[in-house]
Amino acid sequence: MINKEVKNAVEACKDIKSGMTIMLGGFGLCGIPENCIQTLVNKEINNLTCISNNAGVDDFGLGLLLQKRQIKKMVSSYVGENDEFERQMLSGELEVDLIPQGSLAERCRAGGAGIPAFFTPAGYGTEVGQGKEVREFNGKPHILETALTADYAIVKAWKGDKAGNLIYKGTARNFNPPMAMAGKITIAEVEELVEPGELNPNEIHTPGIFVQHIFQGEKYEKRIEQRTVIKN
Repeated sequence: MINKEVKNAVEACKDIKSGMTIMLGGFGLCGIPENCIQTLVNKEINNLTCISNNAGVDDFGLGLLLQKRQIKKMVSSYVGENDEFERQMLSGELEVDLIPQGSLAERCRAGGAGIPAFFTPAGYGTEVGQGKEVREFNGKPHILETALTADYAIVKAWKGDKAGNLIYKGTARNFNPPMAMAGKITIAEVEELVEPGELNPNEIHTPGIFVQHIFQGEKYEKRIEQRTVIKN
C-alpha cells in the first residue's frame, strides 16, 4: 500500500535549502500552507525564489518570510495587502516579477502538463510583453510565455489520503491544483488525513501521483484579509 505520510511540516520540509525555487498555493490568505510557511521561517534559509499569487500580509503567510529577508525574488500577480512587500519592491531590495493573474495560473498549469511555452494576448503592448516573442493569431498579437516549475511545490488541501490524493474546499482550490502539478517535489498539508480508499474518487482534485509528501496540519488560523460586516 502506498503511504506518503510524514509526521509534520518539519519532516516534510527538511530537504528545502537556501537558493531554491518554491511554489506556494493559496490566494490572499485563503488556502495557504500555514504550517510549512512557519517551518521555512524557523529554518532560517534564505535567497528563496517564491512563486505565489501574492505574499500574504505583513505578519502572516509569506509576509513572515519577507519580514526576515528570506526571499530573494517574488513571482506574483499583485502586491495585495502586504506593505512590507510593497516597500521592499519599491526600494529595490526584492526582485519582483509581476505577471497577469491568468498568465501566472496558466504558466503553472503548463509547467505541470509538460508544456514548455504558450502564446497569450495578455500583456501585449505593456511592460509584461517587453522582449518577448510576438506572433499574430486570428488577427490579434500574442506574446510567448514560458512555463513555470519549482524545486518544491507546497499546497494546502482540505482532505487528503496517505496515497497523496487531495480535495480542496471552496475557494481554497485557487492556485493549489496547478502548483501541485508543477513542483519537482510536492508537499501537501491537509486539515484531515484519511486512509487510501476513503475519499470519493469523483471528488479528488489532485491525484496522488503528483504528491510526494503529505501530513495532517494543525492550528490553522484561516485569517480573513478584509471582513465586511453589516451593522443593524
